[in-house]
Amino acid sequence: MAQLVLVVEDDISIQRSLEVLLQREGYQVLMTADGAEAVQLAQRHKPDIILLDVMLPGLDGLEVCRQVRQRMLTPIVMLTAKDDEIDKVLGLESGADDYVSKPFLPLELMARIRAHLRRANLYERAELETGPIRVGRVTIDGAAHEVFVGGEPVRLTPKEFDLLLVLASRAGRVIERDQLLEQVWGESLYLDSRTLDVHIRRLRLKIELEPSQPQQIMTIPGVGYKLVEGDTLAS
Repeated sequence: MAQLVLVVEDDISIQRSLEVLLQREGYQVLMTADGAEAVQLAQRHKPDIILLDVMLPGLDGLEVCRQVRQRMLTPIVMLTAKDDEIDKVLGLESGADDYVSKPFLPLELMARIRAHLRRANLYERAELETGPIRVGRVTIDGAAHEVFVGGEPVRLTPKEFDLLLVLASRAGRVIERDQLLEQVWGESLYLDSRTLDVHIRRLRLKIELEPSQPQQIMTIPGVGYKLVEGDTLAS
């Protein structure tokens, strides 16, 4: 069965272009220009991925992202105005997995979509084959897609979960920034380090007792990050 893409975009010309592009690539497409309807459609149809415009009438894309993320783990790619760094960061902070700037290149957009869907499928298969991973007071149950800190459940977005899983699978070892981007987001040529930095910051807010003074997710300047045992985790 073809994978389903929910497109939330109020520009008719962009809607039509996306519909033609996605259908040509073999995807099913569900379209809406209304933020509130997008939340309902996401819950009802369980799309494989969501393309979400930031600027929508009524319920804007950031709020749509927050509401969808509270209910489901579907990958969300924000469509932002060209070079609008604020929208990009706010989108990631709202729970989006990635962003694409408008006007976007079809090749770039399709690379992002394929990367997110491929990574989701790979992690689903890998997680079913491995048992829980424990690093200090953090437990990652891949099969159930759950994370516990001090025995208490912590809700993560799909990319936060993937990032933590990669760090935990090599606990105590430094993973370079480029390696993390490739392993979590795929081999897209269009990613930058801001995406990784925002997700690391969000993970620290959920994992660390003092996010501004992390004891578990450590930065190795000029290299990357590593996950260590730590003893000052949130409970």
